[in-house]
Amino acid sequence: MGRTTALHQWHESAGARMTEFAGWDMPVSYERGAIAEHRLVRRSAGLFDTSHMAQYRVSGTGALEYLERLVSARISGVAEWSSTYALLCRDDGGVLDDLFLYRLPDAWLVVANAANRESDAEWFRDHLPASGAAFADASDETSMFAFQGPRALAVMDRITDATASRIPRFGAAELALAGCSVIVGRTGYTGEDGVELFVPGDAARAVWELLLGEADDAGIEAGPIGLAARDSLRFEAGFPLYGHELSTEISPVEARLTWACDFEKEFIGRDALARRRERGVERRLATVRMTERSVPREGFPVQSDGKETGHVASGMYCPTVDASCANVFIPPALAKTGTDVDIEIRGRPRSAVVVKRPLYTPAYRR
Repeated sequence: MGRTTALHQWHESAGARMTEFAGWDMPVSYERGAIAEHRLVRRSAGLFDTSHMAQYRVSGTGALEYLERLVSARISGVAEWSSTYALLCRDDGGVLDDLFLYRLPDAWLVVANAANRESDAEWFRDHLPASGAAFADASDETSMFAFQGPRALAVMDRITDATASRIPRFGAAELALAGCSVIVGRTGYTGEDGVELFVPGDAARAVWELLLGEADDAGIEAGPIGLAARDSLRFEAGFPLYGHELSTEISPVEARLTWACDFEKEFIGRDALARRRERGVERRLATVRMTERSVPREGFPVQSDGKETGHVASGMYCPTVDASCANVFIPPALAKTGTDVDIEIRGRPRSAVVVKRPLYTPAYRR
């Protein structure tokens, strides 16, 4: 068994099916099943234990300048108690990770992917200036939850004197929950409204049970959600998963993430990405919907006119659109909506069509 979160025993007692993920023993689904969990988040509220993710704190008078150099997005315009999405790139433009950064009054809170915790931390430390900025890995003492869905804010308001819903989208606040101070961000990775919570480790179970108990008291349907539904939710909303739609071998240009790159500022990898953007790429991310009954999976070949032209990055059944879909990397000429392609599944080509992304419009875009 790998690393465990503070809620590991709770998950097991709740009937979770556990799996290894990035070195952690995590719930993949609970008794109701992944599809039912996905639909619960879309119609009401779901609670995710995301404590396996890395949380860093960057502080000091030179913290802004230091981070501005490392990440792709311009963060000088991010106000206190606000956040932004950004990429961490190598000199050649390959993506080391995708991040969320929250600007707090005394530090920056940087959230990274679990699988990259050690390598990201090493990159941050290797690029620290001689003075003016400090880097700390706060992951071990922090639990992280995501409470997502159209009814999640209603539950939060019951325990925060209606403060939670006043946090603007991509904003944050420090609120009291279960007798402790919790950083609450109006962010998430499901396509729904909701919050992410950064909780002192010793208060993890109290906060978790408070949220589920308050939902029950209010008659709001809510429940725990595992990694499988988290994956299908983010997929439908068009959000990348590191190691699938992003990696050191996949650039933001190929992954349609140049919107997260400010080419008017200096950052590691900028020049390489600018050159790649100017000359064009040989492959581009697209989403396809299967028109023949079958489920595409990572690594399956994509074909056009009988020739292999790309591969599947992520593939699954998507409950909201009631179809099997895939994210694929294919030549730009094929990545246009309406283009017919095939996915090779068990040695046979299966029909698919390129569709408009995302499959599900995130709440903040409506």
